[in-house]
Amino acid sequence: MACQGIDLLSTKAAGNGHGENSSYFDGWKAYDTNPFDLRHNRGGVIQMGLAENQLSLDLIEEWSKNHPEASICTPEGVSQFKRIANFQDYHGLPEFRKAMAQFMGQVRGGKATFDPDRVVMSGGATGAQETLAFCLANPGEAFLVPTPYYPAFDRDCCWRSGIKLLPIECHSFNDFRLTKEALVSAYDGARRQGVSVKGILITNPSNPLGTITDRDTLAMLATFATEHRIHLVCDEIYAGSVFATPEYVSIAEVIERDVPWCNRDLIHIVYSLSKDFGLPGFRVGIIYSYNDAVVAAARRMSSFGLVSSQTQYFLARMLSDEEFIVRFLQESKRRLAARHERFTSGLREVGIGCLRGNAGLFSWMDLRRMLRVKTAEAELELWRVIIHQVKLNVSPGTSFHCREPGWFRVCHANMDDETMEVALGRIHDFVRQHQQRRVKAERWAANRQLRLSLPHHHFSAAHLSSPLALLSPQSPMVRATS
Repeated sequence: MACQGIDLLSTKAAGNGHGENSSYFDGWKAYDTNPFDLRHNRGGVIQMGLAENQLSLDLIEEWSKNHPEASICTPEGVSQFKRIANFQDYHGLPEFRKAMAQFMGQVRGGKATFDPDRVVMSGGATGAQETLAFCLANPGEAFLVPTPYYPAFDRDCCWRSGIKLLPIECHSFNDFRLTKEALVSAYDGARRQGVSVKGILITNPSNPLGTITDRDTLAMLATFATEHRIHLVCDEIYAGSVFATPEYVSIAEVIERDVPWCNRDLIHIVYSLSKDFGLPGFRVGIIYSYNDAVVAAARRMSSFGLVSSQTQYFLARMLSDEEFIVRFLQESKRRLAARHERFTSGLREVGIGCLRGNAGLFSWMDLRRMLRVKTAEAELELWRVIIHQVKLNVSPGTSFHCREPGWFRVCHANMDDETMEVALGRIHDFVRQHQQRRVKAERWAANRQLRLSLPHHHFSAAHLSSPLALLSPQSPMVRATS
């Protein structure tokens, strides 16, 4: 029934621009059809493809219980019901914008200041990215993005706006760091193809790498943007989730201290409370632009995705509680660090490495040695085994536009300790089985080669055949089904 009348829809509505058919979203579908539950479905798929922070929600719950006046639906807060329920100004509640600007500075260690009048609301970071795309580029124009990058950027930035995202190729030999040479190559390549480049989009900290962009690179990007009159959009939604050294550096700090002469009209920041606070359901996205015209246009566009006034009111009260915010950020970082260490050390027990990270809610796991061959197809083959046999929803690197097969993003902050231990146990079993099959296959291959090299001996097909002959010496792992 849902497919009938599709010819009556617009091209956009009927098309595949949303990106739901990618492996990134396919993993979510596998989880949705058979979700793991500690008590009721221990054989289900464990969700490790969703970057949510559920490690510190108890702190927010505790604050909420202790501050009933923050809700207009309690006896302590109902006196504000009429004012808040009737508030619909797309500028947002003044107290919310003030509290958000203060919090953004606090998250960045007080090394940058933010003006409440430049805070623009949107329906999550998704809405913020799309609004900026509409403000900064026309259909067919492009932004350059370092790889690997968040798969849903293709939806957020491109689906309805019609702009393009072009990759800046980064590589594992230098831990996927962005270099000026790679940036210039991508920029010049786009220009040769006749594509108008309107800006650069980065995530800092990086999703999926879990690393931060250093001060010198940020200064280089701001300088490049100024020299070429293109925009620089910095998605900083994990700024408060940096749990180890080196310390986080925001583009806001860099343009104040390192390159104060850069053209600030070209600098824009995206933030939200979905990751650092673990509140994706509140749909709080923020655009912070240094360009007056962008602020004005984005604020008008925000009418299509406002944050509810009740949510604004609650958050204004919580974010203004400086003592609580300091304690929350410290404890959240401590818990993220402990979870990251437990997960990565668990992988090391079976010889699996990760890119060294210090931020975010995930790890960039290296399974290149487990590939049958070093191709994108082999990566997806391995991914299907992990999804359907190991029953872990991890995200393949190809879905993040990574050109080097064998990397996977694994989220580990969206579950309790017991579930994570179950996930690690599954990984251990899978890797050990793979290693055992590899050893057997290599031994059989060596014996076969020895027999073939012996002079004056003839072996029958029965002597040379073995069940292991059906397995590739490169990777004897069971093949996945599509």
